[in-house]
Amino acid sequence: MSRKPANVRLPVDHYTYRVTWSPEDGEHVGLCAEFPSLSWLARSPDAALKGMRAAVAEAIADMIEQGEAVPDPLAEKRYSGEFRVRIPPEQHRALAMQAAEQGVSLNRLVSMKLAA
Repeated sequence: MSRKPANVRLPVDHYTYRVTWSPEDGEHVGLCAEFPSLSWLARSPDAALKGMRAAVAEAIADMIEQGEAVPDPLAEKRYSGEFRVRIPPEQHRALAMQAAEQGVSLNRLVSMKLAA
């Protein structure tokens, strides 16, 4: 998250949106990955997306006004390609054995499994 001066606005279009059907509400719901506490219900997918984008714009304006950190768009974040995963020792051993049998590194094996 970054703090932006009041005169700098993050483009609302750069955030990660999704529209899905809500059987409980009987309407489409707009969501934004960077703002998981926000949602917008509407009769059409287009209206749900439009409403959600307006809600995000309002949330950003409020956060800037309050001096709060504004989430960076996921699409603009830099990723190292590394992350740690804790697994049970037995699973670690089984994966290491599979990697050895296939003649690949453990990292390569896990990467292939994640990509599948």
